[in-house]
Amino acid sequence: MMSKIAVFFPGIGYHCDKPLLYYSRNIACELGYQNYRNVSYTYQAGNIRGNEDKMKEAYEALFLQTEAELTDIVWSEYDDVLFISKSIGTIIAASYAEKYGLKSARHILYTPLAQTYLFAPNHAIGFIGTADPWSDTDEIIRLSNANYIPLTVYDECNHSLECNDTLKNLEIINDVMQKTMDFCKGTH
Repeated sequence: MMSKIAVFFPGIGYHCDKPLLYYSRNIACELGYQNYRNVSYTYQAGNIRGNEDKMKEAYEALFLQTEAELTDIVWSEYDDVLFISKSIGTIIAASYAEKYGLKSARHILYTPLAQTYLFAPNHAIGFIGTADPWSDTDEIIRLSNANYIPLTVYDECNHSLECNDTLKNLEIINDVMQKTMDFCKGTH
């Protein structure tokens, strides 16, 4: 039997029990990723959006916390490594995979930031909203295309892939989770 592990990399204000990570974790477990790890990190520096120095400082602090949390995992024991990440977590996941040589790791990138693409994650899909204040949607589309990463873009959605219409948000989360499930199954 194939051994699988899923690792969840949250955003700073978007923890693992918020909808995107909560439902994707349930899907992963249903698909046989019984081993999973929710990375938990903290960073208190106020608003870092738009401040490159604070973003770099936050990334470095969170990366060190991630390394400490994942130090006990023997990656070679797993045939299938799945990284599911949100916001700054997409940078952490992609750079972690690069640093530790996890070339076969697959990535689901919820609202990736531009810096994520510096680490060119292999085998990835992404999701972004056109009203995401953390990202330039056109830049994320360009970077995704340049890295051959299929990207789903949701009109008028913010950094949580939500808009001002609750029922529309339920349709969006359903669409995101269907695409997440297809990717996890390898049918995207």
